[in-house]
Amino acid sequence: MIVVGGEALVDLVPGAEKTNDGLTSLVPRLGGGPYNVALAAGRLGTPTAFLSRISADRFGQALRDRLLASNVDISMVQDGPENTTLAVVALAPNGSASYTFYTEGTADRLVADPGPLPADVSVLCLGTLGMVLEPGASTYETVLRREAARGVLTALDPNIRADLIADADAYRSRFASWLPDVRLLKLSDDDGEWLAGPAGLDAAVKSWLDAGVEAVVVTRGGDGLVVHTGSVTVPVPSAPARLVDTIGAGDTVQGALLSWLHDRNVGALTDLSEADWREVLTFAARAASITVSRSGAEPPTAAEMCEPDPNGLL
Repeated sequence: MIVVGGEALVDLVPGAEKTNDGLTSLVPRLGGGPYNVALAAGRLGTPTAFLSRISADRFGQALRDRLLASNVDISMVQDGPENTTLAVVALAPNGSASYTFYTEGTADRLVADPGPLPADVSVLCLGTLGMVLEPGASTYETVLRREAARGVLTALDPNIRADLIADADAYRSRFASWLPDVRLLKLSDDDGEWLAGPAGLDAAVKSWLDAGVEAVVVTRGGDGLVVHTGSVTVPVPSAPARLVDTIGAGDTVQGALLSWLHDRNVGALTDLSEADWREVLTFAARAASITVSRSGAEPPTAAEMCEPDPNGLL
């Protein structure tokens, strides 16, 4: 089983209507980086559970319902009376998204340590706000180190939200402290550059591998994906898509990667050949191409991945 831990929130996405004051209407979409990863893996048919604290408000109930509808186990979800985190989304002309977050006193950041995960958990994925906002960040860090010590395939997508990181240098140091317990690091090129600082992304990738990470997957928007390991570097192009927006695209990549690895019982990522990496990255790129063809984070199902033209381009 895959366990994904982190925030579940509501994205307020620009709608089609304008108010009398010239403001754009906002449409609620269920999301959050880890939440979207869990949806992506669950929809692909891989046994997946979500670890978080979710509000008892109407948004929280909708978040639970969507997990269940996407074949995600919610037995590890904790109930809280606090409000649901909100993220106001701004879309650039190229479809890329930026976010303003409302997180003070919200449910997901108050997640409690669940203790050791069930024995059938073989993959743990963490990231985004869950690894930034306290006290939840320390909770997830404890889970990461404990599960890594017992041999679980650990994955991290930092998914940087710089406006919520009060001390960038302190966060970079903390990120570096996680790396010996992380086997798969997935991040965007923009996030990689932010973390790398003046050293540059190429040098940073080498240092992350030297720290113990087995594979670093970098998403490059329309330029596709590339994986770096200690022995190979494998790029693949993006899949053709009719772009609506990029919300949830990176999360879909992560969910698809984990689904492929789990379903093939991959133990050590270092055992994968160049051909294996090309296959899994191509699979993830195809999944992301379907997500970006829709408004908001709507990862594909396994059936949609089998359709000859899921993006409607023919």
